[in-house]
Amino acid sequence: MNIGIIGGGQLAKMMILAGYPLGQSFTVLDPSKDAAGARVANRHIVGDYDDTDKLRELAESCDVVTFDFENVPADALRALESAVTAYPPSQALEVAQDRLDEKQLFHSQGIPTAPHQAVDNEADLRQAIETIGLPGILKTRRLGYDGKGQFVLREASQVADAIAAMSGQAAIYEGMVPFDCEVSLLSVRGRAGETKFYPLAQNDHVGGILHISRVPYVSDALQRQAEKLVTPLLEKLNYVGVLAVEFFLVDGELVANEVAPRVHNSGHWSIEGAVCSQFENHLRAITGLPLGSTRVDGFAAMVNCISKMPKAEDVLKMTACHFHDYGKAPKSKRKLGHVTTTAKSKERLEEKIALIEKVIEANLSQG
Repeated sequence: MNIGIIGGGQLAKMMILAGYPLGQSFTVLDPSKDAAGARVANRHIVGDYDDTDKLRELAESCDVVTFDFENVPADALRALESAVTAYPPSQALEVAQDRLDEKQLFHSQGIPTAPHQAVDNEADLRQAIETIGLPGILKTRRLGYDGKGQFVLREASQVADAIAAMSGQAAIYEGMVPFDCEVSLLSVRGRAGETKFYPLAQNDHVGGILHISRVPYVSDALQRQAEKLVTPLLEKLNYVGVLAVEFFLVDGELVANEVAPRVHNSGHWSIEGAVCSQFENHLRAITGLPLGSTRVDGFAAMVNCISKMPKAEDVLKMTACHFHDYGKAPKSKRKLGHVTTTAKSKERLEEKIALIEKVIEANLSQG
């Protein structure tokens, strides 16, 4: 089966590498000739994501189409759906592209969120602050990720600066949630509605960018709560593929932050840590194959490599540590790769995470 992927980043690359043992072939549509995923694909169509001719070429050459990031134009995916099977559905992509629509979807399914209000101008923001209070975060409704397109407000005197930071874009103001930690639930749903869940991951961020994901977050009650919240969301969207939902943990309860209709950074641990990785399970789901086990034996973690990669030999000399280099040019605050590890105990996992961080930090300090 030939699978088309809109977007040729590292997520596409890891999907492709997971699909080759299944006998699948891949065509990537990406405007960059140096796209990480394109380097391992069977074919690379160089073109913009909304190029009608290139999208038609992709549709005609593939049995099913998916995407590797949520800023693919929803209109482009809708057009593809009339010509070729495409998963996840455009409805899910469209909702995930607008933070206000996302919050409204959560509420329609009874999923708690932070207090929020739409903001189009300075008067709206002042009204939102009066209603919700401070501190809070002003975010662009579209195209923000990894902490981009956000402004933290702690005082009313920052209103003008916050509006200026949005550069005229529609925004949403959210009350800041006093959370204990951040967790994410990755689910996978097949064409016939079969659904499986990975263990909750506990996520640490630095500067708005995911730094470490650990699994499992040991709480059976919280796992059940998360699965109960996400199940109707999957059904509402008639979802097929991997879906990630990020939550804040607040006094033992889950508060939804955002949804990602794709394979997700907080699930990279699954490549070596789960029986079946999120990448393979996504491909199984969209092609109609039986879903694989999401079980983790023991404990697992992923540490992102930001701005600069460590030396492979420094990572690989550590037991049960795996080195993933995306092949991207170094750049400040850019995800260049990650390291995964597994352990039989939570204590041993933390020891190994500390060693990995030490290697990464030593490499960064060398300039």
